[in-house]
Amino acid sequence: MQIPFLSLKDVTGKYSSEIHSAVSRVIDSGWYLQGEENKKFEADYAKYIGTKHAIGCANGLDALIWIVRAYKELGYFHDGDEIIVPANTYIASILAITENNLKPILVEPRFETLEIDDSKIEERITPRTKAIMIVHLYGRCAYTERIGEICKKHNLKLIEDNAQAHGCKFGDKRTGSLGDASGHSFYPGKNLGALGDAGAVTTDNQELAECIRALANYGSQKKYVFKYSGRNSRLDEIQAAVLDIKLKYLDNDNHNRQQIAKYYYENISNPKITLPERLNDVNNVYHLFPVFCEQRDSLQQYLKENEIQTLIHYPIPPHKQECYNEWDCISLPITEKIHNQELSLPISPVLTMEEAKEVVRVINQY
Repeated sequence: MQIPFLSLKDVTGKYSSEIHSAVSRVIDSGWYLQGEENKKFEADYAKYIGTKHAIGCANGLDALIWIVRAYKELGYFHDGDEIIVPANTYIASILAITENNLKPILVEPRFETLEIDDSKIEERITPRTKAIMIVHLYGRCAYTERIGEICKKHNLKLIEDNAQAHGCKFGDKRTGSLGDASGHSFYPGKNLGALGDAGAVTTDNQELAECIRALANYGSQKKYVFKYSGRNSRLDEIQAAVLDIKLKYLDNDNHNRQQIAKYYYENISNPKITLPERLNDVNNVYHLFPVFCEQRDSLQQYLKENEIQTLIHYPIPPHKQECYNEWDCISLPITEKIHNQELSLPISPVLTMEEAKEVVRVINQY
């Protein structure tokens, strides 16, 4: 029995009839950009996240880029300013900072939680620090009350990278509404995934929202009038329609992920395998289920031989990437340990409990 890491065909198939109907509706409408489908999804997503505004854009990287760029246009950030960011994030978080000529300040995570270590943030703050970007990596809530207090104390913006945590919460608030602005990715494999690239920004700040909407539309707030030097980064009507359908089922899909994760936590017993600290389900929507093993590559090959597909998130940390070779001399041992040992097990809304049991059976025999 082949157990795929993620079957996007099966995920989409759960809502096939509704999706086909929505796509046909858009095609028949003759309106394919900046129409009613966008307006409806943006309103529904803002309500779901708990913010006043949601602005659709082309992808999750652009969402983060526009947040930083808008703060520059509005005079909050300037070239050379610093943004604190977790060292073990996916590279998009960091690209959004350097794209805008700001400086990322890499802070180690806690190995147990995989999220930024809030005890190491304040020592990295300088007069050029303007924001903290937290990343809800793997679907785990990265926000802490201490981070909120640090932002208030030092007058820092709090930016969330919510690409992997749609539906996650801290207390009674969803991630994406905890900071000043948040970037969201709807890449097909995400908990809320489109049928291609798509993204959004959420915020309560109307001035920021208006600036971002203009930046993503060539810099224009009025047709053929350009306030900013922007780019084309718009969410198309088909993706908006598909996302609005899948949004209705997001909480249920996340619940299915949580049930699989519960079984993994309660039944993986191989002493060679380390699991991250278990959070309450409200704080983890399990975009991924990472495990750690000193013989990671051997474990992955073993699982492959037993027809279980896995992926590594991510094999090379940002500070070891060629595009940031100026950081190659930096020592980030916790980040490097995570990237050297991490292996993601299958988890999705369509993974069956029988498949999860087979994953556990095989991994416990490694």
